[in-house]
Amino acid sequence: MRVRHERPNLTRMTRLGFVNAYLVTEDDGLTLVDTMLSGSAEGILAAAGGLERPIVRVVLTHAHSDHAGSLDALAARLPGVEIAVSAREARLLAGDHGLDAGEPDSKLRGGWPQVETRPTRLLEHGDRVGSLRVVAAPGHTPGHIALLDERDATLIAGDAFSTLGGVSTTGRINRRFPLPGMATWDRPTANRTAAMLRTLDPAALAVGHGPVIADPAAAIDHALAVVGADLRMAA
Repeated sequence: MRVRHERPNLTRMTRLGFVNAYLVTEDDGLTLVDTMLSGSAEGILAAAGGLERPIVRVVLTHAHSDHAGSLDALAARLPGVEIAVSAREARLLAGDHGLDAGEPDSKLRGGWPQVETRPTRLLEHGDRVGSLRVVAAPGHTPGHIALLDERDATLIAGDAFSTLGGVSTTGRINRRFPLPGMATWDRPTANRTAAMLRTLDPAALAVGHGPVIADPAAAIDHALAVVGADLRMAA
């Protein structure tokens, strides 16, 4: 597992060259954002050990296997740790793949792990998790969230964007790295979410797949221009 310190309070862990999770430094310890694939727990714990701080909370951007795959193993190794996920995504995490009334009738895509761990905290838009503000970001999955570090405007966007093979919304399939787009539930919703996240004016963009991008405004604007027709049709 590769470990890279990206921002003053952000450490990126990468497995297999394209699956990321993040450690966010807080006064009381570390917030782990996503748990990567199954088998990643030891590497995550080693990275936290290198920062000489305990993991005190785990937040999932969404419940796909490459983001929640090591949740059970970490929960077993970190007794009492807070497990936080959006209220909508908690149902998916528990294996309920039904859609709510009013949600687009698109097919749920991607891999969904069988997880025994249940969240200890259900998140809603606008909640605070340490220094992170929860931003509802549906589209890739129905209950997907992003997290904005209000200390330095770093946006941890999960799979709302990917940056491997260039910055792209996951409301389209990027031929240079198609997997996130292929796993997206509802592409028009994902593209609207990407446009909304741009209005947060992030100073850095950290995603589930690809490098962290500093000063990402121009790259995000280009990605939105590519899906502009879809956004205009959905307006």
